Amino acid sequence: MSLRFVTAGESHGPALTAILEGLPAGLALDVELINRDLARRQQGVGTGPRMKIETDRANIMGGLMDGQTTGGPLSLQVVNADHNKWKGKQVETMTAPRPGHADLTGALKYGYHDLRPSLERASARETTMRVAVGAVCKHFLSQFGIRVGGYVRAIGEITAEFGNLPYEKRFALAEGSDVRCPDENYANQMRARIQEIIQGKDTLGGILEVVAIGVPAGLGSFSQWDRRLESRLAAALMSVQAMKGVEVGPAFENAGMPGTHVQDGISLGSKGSLVRMGNRAGGIEGGISNGEPIVLRVAMKPIATTLTPQKTVDLHTGAGAPTQYERSDFCPVPRAVPILEGMVAFVLADELIAKLGGDSLIEMKPRFDQLRKMRVQDFDLDGKAHLFWP
Repeated sequence: MSLRFVTAGESHGPALTAILEGLPAGLALDVELINRDLARRQQGVGTGPRMKIETDRANIMGGLMDGQTTGGPLSLQVVNADHNKWKGKQVETMTAPRPGHADLTGALKYGYHDLRPSLERASARETTMRVAVGAVCKHFLSQFGIRVGGYVRAIGEITAEFGNLPYEKRFALAEGSDVRCPDENYANQMRARIQEIIQGKDTLGGILEVVAIGVPAGLGSFSQWDRRLESRLAAALMSVQAMKGVEVGPAFENAGMPGTHVQDGISLGSKGSLVRMGNRAGGIEGGISNGEPIVLRVAMKPIATTLTPQKTVDLHTGAGAPTQYERSDFCPVPRAVPILEGMVAFVLADELIAKLGGDSLIEMKPRFDQLRKMRVQDFDLDGKAHLFWP
């Protein structure tokens, strides 16, 4: 059975909900694991005023008994503290769509009489539940020694370089930074740029990097387009609000290089291990994980809601009008790190469950230990000619 989740709720509604189905039984789960990632989502330079209102805490409403998952759907809920300001009150109509948001397209698709239903459901507030689901998936992956982490690579035109700094070190240093950049020199520049944007009443985007370490070789498939691991990961990352581009490894840099400079050579290491000479493939070859770290970069656009009014048309009057400001972030890039981590963790957890099979953690762990490794002795090539199509 595959892993899947759905979310429900509006930005200013009573609560947000997620149901995660397909999680195996026997996973010890403490709600504080979820709450820690929810807190991470609310931290960072460039956050808007709502983060001063909400203190997100998860409630586990089903699928957990005696501190362990049951194998049934896991139901998670986060209450919206800001809902009390909206409950039972007439809300002023919204008829002037903001460029770059779902206001216009959502009203056209669903035939709304007001633009607010688009705003409420399309809002990045929904990512609260993706982080909650992702925290559970990261905890599941950790049972097999798999770690998913992330950090900020660029904000605006400021792009950080980390050299050969190990990924685990990058994760740790990023968590100590309010812009989630592992290098303090670049972090200072990013912080100053965000302050300039705030003063200018504008917004700023950037590039984030998410890395999965310890992923076994053999997840994904080349047999169908929708089973290729990079296609699933890219789709998951692009589904997050304001994300507009994904690359696996240094894909765009690779595109400008000769093929002999891009492929990751293979050599023989100790005890028959196959050693890669680099990781320009980003940990995925032919739609399948190859045992190297999976490295993903995601481009986040400057978000659509700006304090400076933008040109639009009032759909009620038909006249030109400026946009009206809706409370929002100036630079949500640092806050996006745990969201993207969560989406990557979800896809990898689903792929691992599909690979191992079983309904409980007890069944899965021995199967994980028996997976073939990237060693010569783990391959079953007989060196003979074969008649493939008689």
